[in-house]
Amino acid sequence: MTDTMPPLPWGRETIETILPHRDPFVWVSRIVAIDPGASIEGELDVPADLDLFRGHFPNHPVLPGVIIMEALAQCASIAVLQDPDLRGCIGFLTGIDKAKFRRQVAPGETVTLKATIVKSSRRLVVADVEASVDGETCATATQKYVLAPKE
Repeated sequence: MTDTMPPLPWGRETIETILPHRDPFVWVSRIVAIDPGASIEGELDVPADLDLFRGHFPNHPVLPGVIIMEALAQCASIAVLQDPDLRGCIGFLTGIDKAKFRRQVAPGETVTLKATIVKSSRRLVVADVEASVDGETCATATQKYVLAPKE
């Protein structure tokens, strides 16, 4: 990653310069707004042909809540990893507090991912996160991540 980031929105190519995740486990399609180290807004396009819908659930496909939480964690990590001292670190999800799921996410929808960084140090990050579709809240939580240097 360079010190100069391209203009927004950031697509998959830029996202993969920040996150260590790769297919099939990148759950952020684009970043549309960012205040590095403080807040971020991204989006996840949920493909209608996503293989996991064959089993979750065959007659009523729903994006699993754990995937929504992972997408939120990846999005929040992108905001945190903009700090030059933290570039190259890996954020490991260590806690999810006050998680609430309010709306199901269906195939073909676009999920808006928002995170506000509440606390950030070289070792621990706390973020308030929210996922929504068309302005309707799907999930909220407070997430905690431990940062580890990439080896």
